[in-house]
Amino acid sequence: MATSRRSASAARRMASSCSRCAVSRRALLAGAALALARPAIAQARGRVYLTIDTGWGREAEQIAAILRRQDVRATLFVADEPTHTGERSLSDAWAPFWRARVAEGHAFASHTWRHWYLRADPSPGQVRYAQRGGPGVELLDQAGLCAELERPLARLRALAPGARVLPLWRAPGGITTPGALAMARSCGLTHQGWTRNGFLGDELDSTASPNATLLARSLRAIGEGEVLVMHWGVARRRDPYAGVLESLITGLKARGLTFDLLPATGVA
Repeated sequence: MATSRRSASAARRMASSCSRCAVSRRALLAGAALALARPAIAQARGRVYLTIDTGWGREAEQIAAILRRQDVRATLFVADEPTHTGERSLSDAWAPFWRARVAEGHAFASHTWRHWYLRADPSPGQVRYAQRGGPGVELLDQAGLCAELERPLARLRALAPGARVLPLWRAPGGITTPGALAMARSCGLTHQGWTRNGFLGDELDSTASPNATLLARSLRAIGEGEVLVMHWGVARRRDPYAGVLESLITGLKARGLTFDLLPATGVA
């Protein structure tokens, strides 16, 4: 009888131990499944490239302060655009701003002089260049396109001597034509757009695309090698994107991504 009781007790202990083993195995399997379920991009490592186009300039100082605080260098594409101050972005009034960015180690590239849009290649060696929302239109030949791309850089050098200028350019809206790309290459410039997940959305309507939504999407999607694009403020956006820029930067850094200047050859 005593032997039976001892056997029963041992059996209960074994059952309890096996039950605990099963629970432990289930916990381990659940943890592994959760890890596998997380997007692979959450473990991203490597470089990303922040680029900033001129734009309205309303949040320019706020954005610059964030970049300083986070020790981030960006590649700045410059054009002579209207700004919130009433001065154009490459006027003398903006010289202190650009000189400060040079001192901080940012790099620069061309965003065209007039910020018109490339619309078509009407014939070999010509590209149609049109003012957005205005009457201006011009056919640029090789020399004309080179001059349009070089002029903002020459002006920048005059305003901010010592600026590091890369042999890159970006068409307004990112819209190019085969002819414009070929002619720009003959000017010594490579076109640099942005990558699929690099569009931060600061030009979108803030009611339809609030900052929280844009931030969550970018933190979820941006991975190694992405070229990000934003502006020094966008006039029509009522909730300025600068309000979440620092959260974007710290969030990407937390995932192991580091910010770098574009290479002179650009990023495909």
